[in-house]
Amino acid sequence: MEKEQFIYVDGKFVEKSKAVVSVFDHGLLYGDGVFEGIRAYSGSVFKLSEHVDRLYDSAKSIHLKVPLTKSDLTEAVLETLRKNRLRDAYIRLVVTRGSGDLGVDPSLCKAPTLFIIAEPMASGLGPKEPKVVRLIMSSVRRDSVAATSHEIKSLNYLNSILAKIEANHAGADDAILLDQRGFVSEASVTNIFLVKDQKVSTPSSAAGILHGITRSRIISLCSDLGLDIQERDVTPFDLVTADEVFLAGTKSEILAVGAIGGTKIGSGGVGAVTRRLYQEFSRIVQRPDEGTPVYEAESVRV
Repeated sequence: MEKEQFIYVDGKFVEKSKAVVSVFDHGLLYGDGVFEGIRAYSGSVFKLSEHVDRLYDSAKSIHLKVPLTKSDLTEAVLETLRKNRLRDAYIRLVVTRGSGDLGVDPSLCKAPTLFIIAEPMASGLGPKEPKVVRLIMSSVRRDSVAATSHEIKSLNYLNSILAKIEANHAGADDAILLDQRGFVSEASVTNIFLVKDQKVSTPSSAAGILHGITRSRIISLCSDLGLDIQERDVTPFDLVTADEVFLAGTKSEILAVGAIGGTKIGSGGVGAVTRRLYQEFSRIVQRPDEGTPVYEAESVRV
């Protein structure tokens, strides 16, 4: 029988089947909490310090106190991987407001809830080309930066879910959300890039995007490779007339976009710039200097 995974819940490891939170937890009742999705590659957690920093930023913006210091939280993530004997994994780190009553007042919640899930996940990166996906332009607008901004990686993802439902109904893989002005923001759970005349562009913070960890690394990678990279307002016209479009995110890694709303992008396959970035990024995630080792000595094999 396969051994059951362990989940970190408020300082203790419990079996997956016994890992629970209260029905009065405000993360469940109101989406009041923050989270991070993180990847481990070959026994090293990619950009772990950046993910922890972003979690703290998200928590600060909603006046939520993370119950662990950054160093203790980092160790809790690593220990969750060790406890489950994982080297390649997807990690979900969650902090909620905690249990309260049936009102929205966060001051009535006694203490935050913190849990960490780590599940085995092999990377889609490598010698093969990225998967090609088909998108639609969603009628759902990305939440304004003055509202439930997706700059905060909160537990409230209904905005993205509605766009994903629309994509499902259209038979597409995902949907692109525009901001309140009509400019391109991002896909449901990934940042978006376009290539035109060998120049790479991605929507700026003004479009209410999540400040993606993978997005940030790709921007610096473009600079390292001598590619012209710009953060700017992107119109739907820019996207459909681009030579290449690709998506980037922690769990999705890099995905090539073959069509948007039935309009073929470039060749309809993987463009040269997307391919090059995919290949280089495949190497980056395996570099020791890009991550935090899970196990103290590489001689340890699990």
